[in-house]
Amino acid sequence: MEGCGNLGNKPYETPDTSKWKAPYVLEFDTKAVKPNPAGVTLPGISYTAKTKALERRAALILRFDAAGAKSDQPGKNQMIMAPVDIPGTAGTLPANYMDTADKGLAKLLAAYCAKGKVKVNVALVRSSIKPDADDAEINAKRLSEWVPTEVEFKNPHPKC
Repeated sequence: MEGCGNLGNKPYETPDTSKWKAPYVLEFDTKAVKPNPAGVTLPGISYTAKTKALERRAALILRFDAAGAKSDQPGKNQMIMAPVDIPGTAGTLPANYMDTADKGLAKLLAAYCAKGKVKVNVALVRSSIKPDADDAEINAKRLSEWVPTEVEFKNPHPKC
C-alpha cells in the first residue's frame, strides 16, 4: 500500500448533502379563509427570500394525501401550477393564482372521491419545471422546503 499514506481506522465518509438550504421560506396565512365554490380553499401563501440570488418567476407544487379516497384508479397526487411572478424578497402569491390552485386541487380531489380533511404539502420550484416532472426534477428545481397544511374538502358535485 505504498503511496496511500496512513489512513488509520477511519472509514470513508460521504459528504453530507442533507444540509441544503432553501433560498425561499413559505408560510401559510393564519387568517380564516373564505370558502371557495370549488370545494376547497388553501390558505394564502407568503414567501421570503433568504438569499440574494432571487428568482423572478416560480411555480407552486401541491401534493396531497388521498389515503382515504375511494377512487379505484391510481392517479396523480400532485399538481404543478403554471409559473407566477415573485417580485422582490418578500410577498404573497396572488389571490387569482391561489384561486386557480383551489380549483385545480378540487378537481383532483373530486376525481379521488375524497371528502373531509385532506393533508396538503406545497413547495416553490423554478419556473422551468416540466408540468409532468418526476421527483428527481422537482428536487433539483426546488426553491423552498415542503410546507404542510390541512384543508377541508367539500365536493360541490358529489358523484361518489
